[in-house]
Amino acid sequence: MDHNRPPLVSIIVPCRNEIRHISRFLNSLHRQDLNSCDLEVLIADGMSDDGTREVLAHHQQSNPAVRIVSNPEQIVSTGLNRAIREANGEIIIRMDVHTEYASDYVRQCVEVLSATGADNVGGPALTRAEGLLAQAIAIAYHTRFACGGAKFHNPKFEGYVDTVTYGCWHKSTFDRIGLFDEALDRNQDDELNLRLVRAGGKIWQSSKIVSWYWPRAALSPLFRQYLQYGFWKVPVIRKHRTPASWRHLVPVAFVLSLIGLPACACCSAVAGSSLLASTFLMLWLGLLGLYTVVALGVSFFTARRNRWRLLPILPIVFATYHLSYGLGFLLGCVRGLGNEDSASPIWKLLTDITH
Repeated sequence: MDHNRPPLVSIIVPCRNEIRHISRFLNSLHRQDLNSCDLEVLIADGMSDDGTREVLAHHQQSNPAVRIVSNPEQIVSTGLNRAIREANGEIIIRMDVHTEYASDYVRQCVEVLSATGADNVGGPALTRAEGLLAQAIAIAYHTRFACGGAKFHNPKFEGYVDTVTYGCWHKSTFDRIGLFDEALDRNQDDELNLRLVRAGGKIWQSSKIVSWYWPRAALSPLFRQYLQYGFWKVPVIRKHRTPASWRHLVPVAFVLSLIGLPACACCSAVAGSSLLASTFLMLWLGLLGLYTVVALGVSFFTARRNRWRLLPILPIVFATYHLSYGLGFLLGCVRGLGNEDSASPIWKLLTDITH
């Protein structure tokens, strides 16, 4: 990079059917205090049919720095890669339409990337939410009980991490380690960061890089979101032959126990071993009881730190996080063991619920 001229920064944004969020995102983008940076914005639209494309086209007319990149595959990884290939910037910053950004977000990304010498930098996963249920989902998102102990959930952590929210890289980094894995519908960010760390790269989280993610506002989309996360975690583990963190396996062990213990009890009863059946059933009831006690306890302390009105909702939200991720992981294992023939009924079912 020539340090005598301002760097050209390419913002890459995957997008599909985001009519509810696109205007707020664009407004957040225009508030950026770029200092000495030049900017181009490449929005990879997955053939939106809800009016998003028209909003982008209208916006582009008055903002020549914004370019629309068609993403016919309609998944995040292909959209990001199409945008990276067309990017002219020396620095790539990934953004998301479901997020608002502090006015100095881009500038801080560039400065932290330069100051730390890291290969990827980003900020913690802060959240904003409207409505009681959405607030419960957002608050649970920051607890270790819901999402494990990943450092990017800690808004105060500053230092080296395994993964980071979104990301900012020198474009040359992608030349070295490759682009996002297009075989993944989800978890492409985590997989890229795992690949980067394994190649000797460094990832830095800075509390100076501030953005606010708008989480799902209802249980059904939250369940589907984390079902997909669990499902697509399996091919990442298969590709690298190890999980990025063992905490990813806890929800699937829980769900597998919930399913497996009563199944073993039934099989034992059919085989005529009532003692063994009772043992499996007692273990299952004990597991349910232990989880309920822990979930209620965590909900109590979480509500006390935030809002008491959240207390009745939080146990349900925690269960949604855990059950959806664990079930998705199990479905990913089923797909990995089965025939990936696109014509098979099982493959079609898995495709429908995890895309």
